[in-house]
Amino acid sequence: MLALYAKKIENVWFGVAYEREKIFATAFAFEKSQILRSLLKNIPFNIPFQHSEESTEFAEKVIYSLAGIYGGQGCSETFPLAEDLLTCYSQKVLKAASLIPVGYVSSYASIAKAIGGSPRAVGRAMASNPFPLLIPCHRVVASDFSPGGYGGGLHVKLEILKREKRGYTTTKEIKVNGGVLRIFPVEFVLKNL
Repeated sequence: MLALYAKKIENVWFGVAYEREKIFATAFAFEKSQILRSLLKNIPFNIPFQHSEESTEFAEKVIYSLAGIYGGQGCSETFPLAEDLLTCYSQKVLKAASLIPVGYVSSYASIAKAIGGSPRAVGRAMASNPFPLLIPCHRVVASDFSPGGYGGGLHVKLEILKREKRGYTTTKEIKVNGGVLRIFPVEFVLKNL
Protein backbone atom coordinates (compact mmCIF):
# COMPACT_ATOMS: atom_id res chain seq x y z
CA MET A 1 0.00 0.00 0.00
CA LEU A 2 1.28 3.45 -0.92
CA ALA A 3 1.92 5.91 1.87
CA LEU A 4 1.28 9.61 1.27
CA TYR A 5 3.27 11.84 3.56
CA ALA A 6 3.51 15.63 3.66
CA LYS A 7 5.49 18.00 5.83
CA LYS A 8 5.70 21.77 6.07
CA ILE A 9 9.20 23.24 6.06
CA GLU A 10 9.22 26.99 6.58
CA ASN A 11 6.28 28.17 4.43
CA VAL A 12 6.23 25.32 1.89
CA TRP A 13 4.59 21.90 2.04
CA PHE A 14 6.51 18.99 0.51
CA GLY A 15 4.96 15.60 -0.15
CA VAL A 16 5.86 12.10 -1.29
CA ALA A 17 3.87 9.03 -2.30
CA TYR A 18 5.99 5.94 -1.76
CA GLU A 19 6.00 2.24 -1.08
CA ARG A 20 8.96 0.24 0.23
CA GLU A 21 11.41 3.05 -0.48
CA LYS A 22 10.25 3.52 -4.06
CA ILE A 23 8.80 6.90 -5.00
CA PHE A 24 5.57 7.07 -7.01
CA ALA A 25 5.13 10.86 -6.85
CA THR A 26 6.45 13.99 -5.22
CA ALA A 27 4.89 17.42 -4.83
CA PHE A 28 5.35 20.81 -3.26
CA ALA A 29 2.84 23.61 -2.65
CA PHE A 30 1.91 26.34 -0.24
CA GLU A 31 -1.13 24.51 1.16
CA LYS A 32 -1.38 20.94 2.42
CA SER A 33 -4.58 20.25 0.46
CA GLN A 34 -2.75 21.11 -2.78
CA ILE A 35 -0.03 18.60 -1.91
CA LEU A 36 -2.47 15.76 -1.39
CA ARG A 37 -4.36 16.59 -4.62
CA SER A 38 -1.12 16.66 -6.58
CA LEU A 39 0.10 13.36 -5.15
CA LEU A 40 -3.26 11.69 -5.83
CA LYS A 41 -3.28 13.02 -9.40
CA ASN A 42 0.07 11.37 -10.07
CA ILE A 43 -0.47 7.89 -8.64
CA PRO A 44 -2.30 5.13 -10.53
CA PHE A 45 -5.99 4.98 -9.62
CA ASN A 46 -5.92 1.24 -8.89
CA ILE A 47 -3.17 1.29 -6.25
CA PRO A 48 -4.40 1.43 -2.64
CA PHE A 49 -2.97 4.25 -0.54
CA GLN A 50 -3.25 5.86 2.83
CA HIS A 51 -2.33 9.30 4.08
CA SER A 52 0.18 8.96 6.88
CA GLU A 53 0.75 11.54 9.60
CA GLU A 54 3.76 9.54 10.79
CA SER A 55 7.04 9.68 8.97
CA THR A 56 9.63 7.08 8.11
CA GLU A 57 13.34 7.67 7.75
CA PHE A 58 12.95 7.27 3.97
CA ALA A 59 10.09 9.79 3.77
CA GLU A 60 12.05 12.33 5.82
CA LYS A 61 15.08 11.91 3.57
CA VAL A 62 12.93 12.54 0.49
CA ILE A 63 11.15 15.54 2.04
CA TYR A 64 14.41 17.21 3.08
CA SER A 65 15.92 16.51 -0.35
CA LEU A 66 12.90 18.21 -1.98
CA ALA A 67 13.31 21.17 0.38
CA GLY A 68 17.01 21.39 -0.50
CA ILE A 69 16.29 21.41 -4.23
CA TYR A 70 13.54 24.00 -3.75
CA GLY A 71 16.02 26.10 -1.78
CA GLY A 72 18.56 26.00 -4.61
CA GLN A 73 21.01 23.61 -2.98
CA GLY A 74 20.46 20.67 -5.29
CA CYS A 75 20.49 17.06 -4.15
CA SER A 76 23.27 14.49 -4.17
CA GLU A 77 20.86 11.74 -3.13
CA THR A 78 19.29 9.42 -5.71
CA PHE A 79 16.01 7.67 -5.08
CA PRO A 80 14.29 4.76 -6.85
CA LEU A 81 11.41 6.16 -8.89
CA ALA A 82 8.37 4.27 -10.21
CA GLU A 83 9.25 5.23 -13.78
CA ASP A 84 7.88 1.95 -15.12
CA LEU A 85 4.40 3.48 -14.81
CA LEU A 86 5.31 6.13 -17.41
CA THR A 87 5.35 5.85 -21.19
CA CYS A 88 8.69 4.98 -22.78
CA TYR A 89 8.92 8.48 -24.26
CA SER A 90 8.17 10.18 -20.93
CA GLN A 91 10.88 8.07 -19.33
CA LYS A 92 13.39 9.31 -21.93
CA VAL A 93 12.35 12.94 -21.44
CA LEU A 94 12.54 12.73 -17.65
CA LYS A 95 15.91 10.95 -17.83
CA ALA A 96 17.28 13.78 -19.98
CA ALA A 97 15.86 16.43 -17.63
CA SER A 98 17.36 14.62 -14.63
CA LEU A 99 20.83 15.17 -16.10
CA ILE A 100 20.54 18.98 -16.05
CA PRO A 101 22.68 20.07 -13.07
CA VAL A 102 21.98 22.89 -10.64
CA GLY A 103 22.91 26.22 -12.19
CA TYR A 104 21.97 25.17 -15.72
CA VAL A 105 18.87 24.94 -17.89
CA SER A 106 18.05 23.27 -21.18
CA SER A 107 15.29 23.86 -23.68
CA TYR A 108 12.35 21.73 -24.74
CA ALA A 109 13.87 21.78 -28.26
CA SER A 110 17.31 20.70 -27.05
CA ILE A 111 15.82 17.73 -25.19
CA ALA A 112 13.74 16.84 -28.27
CA LYS A 113 16.84 16.97 -30.46
CA ALA A 114 18.81 14.78 -28.04
CA ILE A 115 16.19 12.04 -27.60
CA GLY A 116 13.90 12.44 -30.62
CA GLY A 117 10.43 13.88 -30.84
CA SER A 118 9.16 17.43 -30.85
CA PRO A 119 9.54 20.26 -28.35
CA ARG A 120 5.76 20.12 -27.81
CA ALA A 121 5.96 16.41 -26.91
CA VAL A 122 8.76 17.18 -24.46
CA GLY A 123 6.61 19.93 -22.96
CA ARG A 124 3.71 17.49 -22.48
CA ALA A 125 6.01 15.00 -20.75
CA MET A 126 7.39 17.76 -18.51
CA ALA A 127 3.84 18.90 -17.66
CA SER A 128 2.98 15.40 -16.45
CA ASN A 129 6.21 14.86 -14.48
CA PRO A 130 5.12 13.00 -11.32
CA PHE A 131 8.45 13.74 -9.60
CA PRO A 132 8.78 17.55 -9.52
CA LEU A 133 12.01 18.82 -8.02
CA LEU A 134 13.59 15.32 -8.01
CA ILE A 135 13.26 15.44 -11.81
CA PRO A 136 14.02 19.13 -12.31
CA CYS A 137 11.39 20.13 -14.87
CA HIS A 138 11.86 23.70 -13.60
CA ARG A 139 15.23 23.64 -15.42
CA VAL A 140 13.58 23.20 -18.84
CA VAL A 141 12.78 26.46 -20.64
CA ALA A 142 11.83 27.75 -24.09
CA SER A 143 14.50 28.05 -26.81
CA ASP A 144 14.55 31.84 -26.45
CA PHE A 145 15.31 31.41 -22.71
CA SER A 146 11.88 32.60 -21.66
CA PRO A 147 10.61 30.44 -18.78
CA GLY A 148 8.10 28.39 -20.78
CA GLY A 149 5.46 26.75 -18.61
CA TYR A 150 5.38 25.35 -15.10
CA GLY A 151 2.63 23.62 -13.17
CA GLY A 152 3.58 25.39 -9.95
CA GLY A 153 3.38 28.80 -11.65
CA LEU A 154 6.02 30.73 -13.56
CA HIS A 155 6.85 32.93 -10.56
CA VAL A 156 7.71 29.78 -8.57
CA LYS A 157 9.84 28.41 -11.43
CA LEU A 158 11.76 31.68 -11.66
CA GLU A 159 12.27 31.87 -7.90
CA ILE A 160 13.75 28.36 -7.87
CA LEU A 161 16.00 29.21 -10.82
CA LYS A 162 17.19 32.39 -9.05
CA ARG A 163 18.19 30.31 -6.03
CA GLU A 164 20.04 27.88 -8.33
CA LYS A 165 22.14 30.61 -9.94
CA ARG A 166 25.83 29.74 -9.63
CA GLY A 167 27.54 32.35 -11.83
CA TYR A 168 28.29 29.93 -14.67
CA THR A 169 29.05 31.50 -18.05
CA THR A 170 29.64 28.66 -20.50
CA THR A 171 27.33 26.33 -22.38
CA LYS A 172 27.94 22.59 -21.98
CA GLU A 173 26.92 19.39 -23.71
CA ILE A 174 25.79 16.15 -22.07
CA LYS A 175 25.47 12.80 -23.82
CA VAL A 176 22.01 11.28 -23.45
CA ASN A 177 20.44 8.31 -25.27
CA GLY A 178 23.06 8.52 -28.02
CA GLY A 179 22.29 12.21 -28.56
CA VAL A 180 23.72 15.42 -27.21
CA LEU A 181 21.83 17.64 -24.77
CA ARG A 182 22.93 21.27 -24.71
CA ILE A 183 22.69 22.99 -21.34
CA PHE A 184 23.03 26.69 -20.60
CA PRO A 185 23.78 28.72 -17.48
CA VAL A 186 20.58 29.69 -15.66
CA GLU A 187 21.75 33.30 -16.01
CA PHE A 188 20.64 33.12 -19.69
CA VAL A 189 17.04 32.93 -18.44
CA LEU A 190 17.39 35.39 -15.59
CA LYS A 191 18.96 38.17 -17.69
CA ASN A 192 15.84 38.21 -19.91
CA LEU A 193 13.51 39.10 -17.03
